[in-house]
Amino acid sequence: MVNMADIKSSQKALFLRKETLRQGIELLFYAYRDFTSEADSILSEIGLGRAHHRVIYFIGRQPGMTVSDLLNILKITKQSLSRVLSHLISESYVRQEIGEADKRQRLLFLTSKGNALEARLTDIQCKRFANAYLQSGASNVAGFEQVLTSLLDAHTNQQQKQKTETN
Repeated sequence: MVNMADIKSSQKALFLRKETLRQGIELLFYAYRDFTSEADSILSEIGLGRAHHRVIYFIGRQPGMTVSDLLNILKITKQSLSRVLSHLISESYVRQEIGEADKRQRLLFLTSKGNALEARLTDIQCKRFANAYLQSGASNVAGFEQVLTSLLDAHTNQQQKQKTETN
């Protein structure tokens, strides 16, 4: 963790000035707002929100994941996930199956309706990322990914590294 007193004493690291850091925070807020706006509009039209989107996205990325795995990724309460998941199941976006090895497990899958929605939302967001990446160039993309990775907590960072190594 960086000590703000150390930052003040370093004249060489102008990008670590408080105002520059605040600008970075604001850009992250604005980028996230704009990045999610198109998907939010689509979701709103069908009575869903960002929580639904996150669940659909991660189940789409890891079909057959357990409820426990999803809770670990989203870092939300069981009650919050239950509300969102129940709604997605009742609206036929998600289905669950009982685990073969462990009957206590509930494995999550997108239905064809869920896959269609996930693809539609992800395509919109991929286009936004592709456009930003094209405008920025490869070295800036690598720097951006490094900054985002550095913002992750140690546990999440380790999970991402393991996922990258297995892909």
